[in-house]
Amino acid sequence: MIALGCDQAGYELKQVIMKHLEERGLEYKDYGSYDAEPVDYPVYGKKVAHAIVDGECDKGILICGTGIGISIAANKIKGIRAAVCSDCFSAEATRLHNDANILAFGARVIGAGLAVKIVDTFLDTEFSGVERHQRRVDMIEEA
Repeated sequence: MIALGCDQAGYELKQVIMKHLEERGLEYKDYGSYDAEPVDYPVYGKKVAHAIVDGECDKGILICGTGIGISIAANKIKGIRAAVCSDCFSAEATRLHNDANILAFGARVIGAGLAVKIVDTFLDTEFSGVERHQRRVDMIEEA
């Protein structure tokens, strides 16, 4: 199950991502926001983060204007490794090397076509499990 969250800037792009996940047959849960009215992005970043650490969802996708603020909010929750990605290489690398469990991006930074490709790359890439990468993930978790 994939947790989704956004602020008003990410609302339209979240709709595109939800449709894409449905087309792929992937289950998701929408944690808001549910329209384009102004909201505070930390609320939704933390809702998605808690869904993951509480075991309700396996991975998350967060969208705000830049992806930065909402990822910072999510990363405040122990056990979360949210990465802002604006390209497929970064999405693949953060899964392979960092075992990131939340993808964040900015609706004002990338378009819908690229966003869908980044989502697919993130969701389809497994953590490498290579010892040096696991050691570093463990170090992050100890902080």
